[in-house]
Amino acid sequence: MAIKNHSSKRGLNLGIYVQDPDQIQEAAILTIEELKNMKLSLGLTNQDISDKSGVPLGTVQKIFANVTSAPRRKTLLAIEKALKSTYSYDPTPTAGNIRESEFSYYSNHEKENSYDRQGSYTVDDYYALPEDRRVELIDGYIYDMTAPTSHHQTIALHIASQILPCAEEHKKCQVLISPIDVQLDCDNRTMVQPDVVILCDPAKNLNRCIYGAPDFVLEVLSPSTRKKDMFLKLHKYADAGCREYWIVDEDTEHVIVYLFGDEPHIHMYTFNDKIPVGISEGKYAVDFGKIKERLTWGQAE
Repeated sequence: MAIKNHSSKRGLNLGIYVQDPDQIQEAAILTIEELKNMKLSLGLTNQDISDKSGVPLGTVQKIFANVTSAPRRKTLLAIEKALKSTYSYDPTPTAGNIRESEFSYYSNHEKENSYDRQGSYTVDDYYALPEDRRVELIDGYIYDMTAPTSHHQTIALHIASQILPCAEEHKKCQVLISPIDVQLDCDNRTMVQPDVVILCDPAKNLNRCIYGAPDFVLEVLSPSTRKKDMFLKLHKYADAGCREYWIVDEDTEHVIVYLFGDEPHIHMYTFNDKIPVGISEGKYAVDFGKIKERLTWGQAE
């Protein structure tokens, strides 16, 4: 059965969807549906959340079973903090940006790639790096990325191939896959590389990069980018004006779909679902069942 947990009518409040960093701590509270989505994505049990948050197991069970209709705000904040701590998430970043620690991006043999001007790098620095270095630049910080796995590439490629006929039929949008530079904020401090992009404004395609927010972005999670994709880039894509953001988690076989707008929503799906592309107004969908079949290609039955 497809899991399609929509956010509440008050819209998408991720605790990071604010402009003033001084307001982040106060604003950081998710709806119960959003907490459920995060719990499912992380693969945590009620006992895990109880252990991490200090909230009694019985209370956690009642909240996620919708037995408790109006849980205390303090309880919800404790559960939210426990969920975010799974990613070492920092809700009060010093630079006004939400980012994970630099240490998680470097292995021992990459010491020579450490960066001594984090927070002050520009697009010029980004382009000055060797072409074989895979990095992203976000708010002046450089993040190294490992090479994608074959499963990662299979997922991204087959999603793009299923969306492509829609773009070809209507001639209004362009489907692009990584590596493609996206100068998301139209400034010199951010350059990201989403796995799949749909662009419906040809003026933003400068050939060397996409200049501004694409209409649709998709990230396939990997160990080296998981926290960044689920928190930092979610915030960046929402603020930049992207209309839709998909996070594909192969480990849990779930897809989280964020539809940004006046009344944003979160949708949760599995790899057994046909997932509608929101910007197509539901006219086109990605059949993840077919993608799941491709992931088992060559395996003994």
